Amino acid sequence: MESIDIYRTIKNPSPEVLFKDRGSKFLGYAYPISYEEEVAPLINTLKEKHHKARHWCYAWRLGVDNNRFRANDDGEPNNSAGQPIYGQILSFELTNVLIVVVRYFGGTKLGVGGLINAYKTAAKLALEESEVITRTIDTHFELKFDYINMNKVMRLIKEKNINLIKQEMQMDCNFKISIRKKEAEKIKKAFEDLRCVNIKIIP
Repeated sequence: MESIDIYRTIKNPSPEVLFKDRGSKFLGYAYPISYEEEVAPLINTLKEKHHKARHWCYAWRLGVDNNRFRANDDGEPNNSAGQPIYGQILSFELTNVLIVVVRYFGGTKLGVGGLINAYKTAAKLALEESEVITRTIDTHFELKFDYINMNKVMRLIKEKNINLIKQEMQMDCNFKISIRKKEAEKIKKAFEDLRCVNIKIIP
């Protein structure tokens, strides 16, 4: 089975969106993320901005195998906040994304059904205001070769339309290249066939 090497995410953080229900205000925010370590600082920024709010509920999803995610109710009844937010990430078929919904309590309890609807709607509005893009999963390689072989290497890079990220050229040359995952093995073999290049994957 061919491995998936594209995914859908959002291009930029969404603008703030607002959903109201019986006095409570639900502010939705969506962020593109690449690492779990990005989550806490983004939530802390919102806590500083909305220090009088009652709850900062969120969900995130990372990776293409879709096996890394978290949903947090932040004091709301179980599965009434984080899970409905996460459901919208699934509904939009996104990954590498964080959605936070900030709640200001309006004095009237909404019940679990009301909360599910409110958190789901605020998350949906944030994603509807975001630009969804498709990205490729890339493999990175390091190339090492003698300067006299520069033309051979550059010809292959142009021929195969390879993304050259970094180049250091002295007597020895050191290039870093980026290749779409499904093309990686084929391109690696093409460089190995030149017999003048040392190519290795960058983890």
